[in-house]
Order: sequence, then C-alpha cells, then structure tokens
Amino acid sequence: MRSRLLRPLFPLLAAIPLIVAACGGGNSNNGSGPASGGTISGAGSSFAQPIYDEWGSRFKNKAGTTVNYNPIGSGGGIAQFTANTVDFGATDAAMKDSEVQAAQKRGQPVHVPTVFGAVTISYNVAGIQKGLKLDGATAADIFLGKVTKWNDPAIAKLNPGVSLPGKGITVVHRSDESGTTALFTSFLADYSPEWKSKVGSDKTVKWPTGTGAKGNAGVAGGIKQTDGAIGYVEQAYALQNNFTTADVKNKAGKFVPPTLASTSAAGQGLSVPADLRFSAINSPGPDAYPIASATFVIVYEDMCKAGKSKDTAQRIVNFLNYGLGAGQDVAKQLQYAPLPASLRDKSQAKVDGLQCSGTSLKKASY
Repeated sequence: MRSRLLRPLFPLLAAIPLIVAACGGGNSNNGSGPASGGTISGAGSSFAQPIYDEWGSRFKNKAGTTVNYNPIGSGGGIAQFTANTVDFGATDAAMKDSEVQAAQKRGQPVHVPTVFGAVTISYNVAGIQKGLKLDGATAADIFLGKVTKWNDPAIAKLNPGVSLPGKGITVVHRSDESGTTALFTSFLADYSPEWKSKVGSDKTVKWPTGTGAKGNAGVAGGIKQTDGAIGYVEQAYALQNNFTTADVKNKAGKFVPPTLASTSAAGQGLSVPADLRFSAINSPGPDAYPIASATFVIVYEDMCKAGKSKDTAQRIVNFLNYGLGAGQDVAKQLQYAPLPASLRDKSQAKVDGLQCSGTSLKKASY
C-alpha cells in the first residue's frame, strides 16, 4: 500500500529540477553564464572610475563576478598591467610605443575603447558663473603662471560684459601619473608653442605653477576648497561636485560647454588606426568639445599565455561584453558618452579576438 501511494510522486519529484532550470535558466546572465562568479581585478584611470565602479556593481548582479577596480591613475594602470599584477589595466591616453614594447614581453597588448568622457576646465570663483569662455592659448598661459588674476586682459577679452574680480588665480593640477593630464596637456600644447617647448604633454609633467593633488577626486577637492582656484577635472567629478566649468574654444572656433552631446560629437569623424590607439583631443567636428577622449581597457590578446587562468580570461571577456553592451546605456546616466557605432563595432571586434592559449573565448550576452 505504501509503495503504491508514493509511486505517483516520483514523476513530480523528477520534474522539480526541470522546473527550477526553467525558472532560473532562462537568463544566462544571472550567474550561470560562462565562468560566472569569481573575481577580476583592474587598475588605472581615475577618469573612468565612476563608470567602471557602476559597471562592476551591475555586472556582479548579472554574472556574480566581483570587479575590484583601483583608480591609481593611467600611468599606474599601465605599470601594473605590464607587471601582470592586475587582470586588466585602464588608461585615458593610449599606450606609447615604448610602453607597448615593454608590455610585449608577456604578449600583445590590446586597446579596448569603452566610453568617451570630457576633461573640464573647472573653477571656483565667487561672482563668476558657469560658462566662462576660455581658449587654449589663454588656458596655457594660466597654467604657465603668466595669467595670474581673474580680471587679466586675456580673460576679459574672451568674456566681454562679464564682471571679473581681481582675485588671484590658484592652479590645481594632478600630482600622480595620469591619462587625464596627458589629455589636458596635449590640448594646451596644440595652442601654445611655449607650453609645447617648455612643458610638453605626457601623463606627468613639470608644472610651472600650482598645487598638486592625487587623482581626479583630489583635484576636485582642491578646487572646491579654494576660492580663486582653477584645475582640470573629469566631467563626472565636475558634475558630482556641482562645479562651474568653462566653455572652451574648439578647432572650429566655437566655444563649447562640456556636455554629453559635445563629448559624443568629439567621437565623430575621427581617423582610427587598426590598433585603436587614437586621440580625440581637438576633434574637428564643429560641435565637438575639444578636451574629450575615449578611455581604454588594456588586456593581452592571449590572456592565458600571459599568465591568466582560463576562467579569469573568460570573466574579463564577459565584463567587456557587458560594458560594450548594456553598459553603454549606463554610461549616459553617469555623464559619459557611449562609443559611436562604428567605433563600438571596432572595439567589440577586439574583444571577440581575445583568446586563451590560442582558442577563442565564449561570448555571453549581457
């Protein structure tokens, strides 16, 4: 009697795994995709920290993978990538030839553009509203220490009708090795022969004047705390701190504010090489903000030959697929511009070409 009573339960019990699979298996992004779970580590650009932190949080919810990102600056990111102490590096300025050569001892580095962002010229001056007009030559003279007062004729000429105070200018700049610095100094060098010859453009330079601070957050804090201060700050930090930012004269002669639209415009019409190491500084578009750039994740083409496990390599690919997929819409929420479609396709092709010991990695859709 007992066996006859239990027998009808057997088909039901057998069906339970199928029911669970149907409920949980319809979304392969919820911890059941290839190499889901686990941890990956990255380091570098503080410019990109807000977006990578947000991507990491959302990606963990989808794939169960923790992304530990350390915003130590682009120079540090390249150094740790080359030393193989992180799973991926991050930089706002593409690696120089010498940096690529140093990294090639472990394999071929690959640049993956992720989003576009802007470097603002931010200031804190009582009585001066957002939208002060500056051009590259005047900005260079400020950071050279030649223009020292806010009512200097060079600034006044660009801003007719604006009441400028005679307050002294305090320059705040990065103290660490930074891709944001490389972008900003490249912009200044394009408009100031003196800057180009005396200071140059790189991730770190010998500043003629001013006070150094670490990271975008450090510069943002220095500006916020000092009346009369000016510095260069990534757009997301400027917005988070409600900074006043300058409208900057672009290559077409138009004064442009650092907005999502003008940052996106900087990504249009660029000449992009096959290795995707490009710069969008002084983009030729008429509506382009002139101090904008893509930010890059750098990984090895064959990550397993470079020393990563297959699971780690797969998790990196999963994270990049998320960033180039659903992450592009998230970017707009944080005041980063999504990649233009043509560049996004090129970036995705780089990710699709990543390998483990000569074998292509799986592509999970997020």
